[in-house]
Amino acid sequence: MGLFAGDLLKEKVVLITGGATGLGRSMGETFAKLGARLALCGRREERLKQTAEDFRGQGLEVWYKTCDVRDPAQIAELVDAAEAHYGRIDVLVNNAAGNFISPTERLSPRAVDAVLNIVLHGTFYATLEVGKRWIDQGHPGTMLNIVTTYASTGSGYVVPSAAAKAGVLALTRSLAVEWAPYGIRQVAVAPGPFPTEGAWSRLSPTPELEQKLVDRVPLRRVGRPKELADLAAYLISDHASYINGEVITIDGGEWLQGAGQFNALSEVTSEQWDKLAELTRKGK
Repeated sequence: MGLFAGDLLKEKVVLITGGATGLGRSMGETFAKLGARLALCGRREERLKQTAEDFRGQGLEVWYKTCDVRDPAQIAELVDAAEAHYGRIDVLVNNAAGNFISPTERLSPRAVDAVLNIVLHGTFYATLEVGKRWIDQGHPGTMLNIVTTYASTGSGYVVPSAAAKAGVLALTRSLAVEWAPYGIRQVAVAPGPFPTEGAWSRLSPTPELEQKLVDRVPLRRVGRPKELADLAAYLISDHASYINGEVITIDGGEWLQGAGQFNALSEVTSEQWDKLAELTRKGK
């Protein structure tokens, strides 16, 4: 038996960026099982198609379109198409992200942009596109941003991500005040370590590093995607309608044990960084 009544999100149209894989997919599945009508976007059509087929096989309602959130024109086309399909959007989940570990002095401007353009600009572009329409339409809505525990504390070795997520956190809190008169609510979730295919392998590419991340969590385990999805489902539901501008941390107490999720990487040697850089370039 699930945590919520089966109609918690009944008829809500939820647009999720980065919705084909990882936490985006997990949230989407949970939302749809609670009655939501999903609109998923991502860069890779084959992943979107596979996820949509899996969801439809469970009797869930889903629509998808490829979109690179770094391009405002593609976001406008996405929102046009989603509105044409469903008639409206009720919830925007800014989940698309990119991250990798590296000493900051090793980063090129392009490497910095690779993260900032997805995490900060992509979130801002999607927020603007959907928010402007809601304001013009007089349509209330909810925006859920996926940030991170180190958006508040900062963290070595993931500095572009920390800076970008800090920007998203500021965006969440700023618009919570500015757009509340339009009935537009802002909420955010700050996850600690949640293993997902792809991102996790870039952030903990060796068993030793993975164990370090787990050891930092007082509960001595990583998060389960369903735990984050259930929290997100509550936050976008009408039952959370008085929560505005708040960021909920879900990390097993990790950040309290020591700020900066990746600070322990100071123990990594230069030779090890060379090997990790090679793994990152190969996409493993």
